[in-house]
Amino acid sequence: MKRELVIVIDFGGQYNQLVAHRVRECNVYCEIYSYKTDIEKIKSMNPKGIILTGGPNSCYEEGAPTYTKDLFELGIPVLGLCYGAQLMQHILGGKVEKAPVREYGKTEVHVDTTSKLFEKIEEDTVCWMSHFDYISKVAPGFKITGYTKNCPVAVAELSLIHISEPTRLGMISYAVFCLKKKKNQTKKKQNMITTK
Repeated sequence: MKRELVIVIDFGGQYNQLVAHRVRECNVYCEIYSYKTDIEKIKSMNPKGIILTGGPNSCYEEGAPTYTKDLFELGIPVLGLCYGAQLMQHILGGKVEKAPVREYGKTEVHVDTTSKLFEKIEEDTVCWMSHFDYISKVAPGFKITGYTKNCPVAVAELSLIHISEPTRLGMISYAVFCLKKKKNQTKKKQNMITTK
């Protein structure tokens, strides 16, 4: 029996192991690969989902780590975190630029709770941010579903999921790391992903 797989594509961020660990805690098999891994190898593994990690570079600079646009055309859900979110937007036609204000550490974020991503999350919550750049314009088709005081696009998603179709594709791009569950879901506010 072949196990289902989620692939983490590493762009040099410090949380790649943490991301993979959290996926595994959900009883999902997960492997980490470099951004230099060929698209054909990714396709041959037939992952159920792909996560793009953070990294220390600016995705719009020459020589920055990148990936082929083909990754987003495989029909596989893709989640971008930090640099991964910015890279996704950059590749798909959005705009990423140097942020007027750097965000670092615990940051208040407002999320759209009508989004499937945030059904059980408080509207005003806390996340972990660490970035010099920000998404100033989302790629065509993406909807902004989260923002902070200094970051107009903390969360953006493109949902191409149609219940009537046998194949499903969901692309999500966001920079949030930890979110509080709704108060009525737990006795006290908790982080879904704890970072120190």
